[in-house]
Amino acid sequence: MPDVLFNFYSDTVTKPSAGMREAIARAEVGDDMSGEDPTVNRLEALMAKTLGKEAAVFACSGTQSNQMGVKTHCLPGDELLIEQSGHIACFEAGGPAVLSGVTCRTIPGRLGMLDIADLEGKVRADNQHLCVTRLLCLENTTNVGGGRAWPLDQLARVCRWAHDNGLKTHLDGARLFNACIAKGCSAAEIGQHFDTISICFSKGLGCPMGSVLVGSSDDIRKARRIRKLFGGAMRQAGIVAAAAVFAMENNVERLAIDHDNAKLLAREIAKIDGLSIQLDDVETNLVFFEVDPKLGNAAQFSSALLERGVKIGASGAQRLRACTHLDVSRDDVSRAAEILRQTVQAGFHQYKGSATGPYSRA
Repeated sequence: MPDVLFNFYSDTVTKPSAGMREAIARAEVGDDMSGEDPTVNRLEALMAKTLGKEAAVFACSGTQSNQMGVKTHCLPGDELLIEQSGHIACFEAGGPAVLSGVTCRTIPGRLGMLDIADLEGKVRADNQHLCVTRLLCLENTTNVGGGRAWPLDQLARVCRWAHDNGLKTHLDGARLFNACIAKGCSAAEIGQHFDTISICFSKGLGCPMGSVLVGSSDDIRKARRIRKLFGGAMRQAGIVAAAAVFAMENNVERLAIDHDNAKLLAREIAKIDGLSIQLDDVETNLVFFEVDPKLGNAAQFSSALLERGVKIGASGAQRLRACTHLDVSRDDVSRAAEILRQTVQAGFHQYKGSATGPYSRA
């Protein structure tokens, strides 16, 4: 494999900083499954308070915490409603069906978001022939939808619609704090509309692993049992939770730097003939852009860039996704953008790549 000089593949590629490693090394630990790990307990209390909820439970990954949320609210044979590009439906290996016997009813939206007009009439009638519509799942920020942060008024009315129709609400908040920075709001302002919220520490917050599910005491008590069922009950998990505590104390506000770097990258891409981008769509740390089919496809361009030391994933036939994060500096963005320009000018038809190309949702 070529050396990767500039890795824009995902914000999951970050390495723990020196300060985070020190926090991990100093972590006080205990048996988390028995509720005896003081660092995990501290993290769970911090996250419940931050989201304005009663309780929280630490999980291994965002997929795990999302699936804990689904099973907390649903019974086998139920269905959940979700925008058609949502992570829970598309990129969690069929988890709702496999783990909980739950059907995902996907609904077309815009930029990964739904509104009441999209949802009206989607709650199934009380009829023995039909599955029970039980849960609405939203994603903030949206990923495939372009890294967009939900407008707060839209989020509020959609969740109010769900509750008025007897549904529970779950938020895939993998990049929730990116949404908070983009909208200038607190996590609790977003969290108030949801019964459960999943937050990932291993993306923009820079941790090596870990997620959390927050909600009411009753829901989290149930979710903790589900975590055990899913094989996620841990022992001395404080060494991981310590990284998350460090991230919450040091890495939230700096997400604004990632957003600024993403917008810089978008502006540089817009200057390159053969690449196209909607600058107004770049709101957080995700940058989606298109390559002209006359030049080749996205997978070919991704392969050519990798040969030159820039890792950006293909996310469709002509679409690529670049992600800024704490291990990418402003100078890195400028240097990588120059490599993009050179690669387009040199041509990349000779590189192998399928029409759709590789893609990871992470």
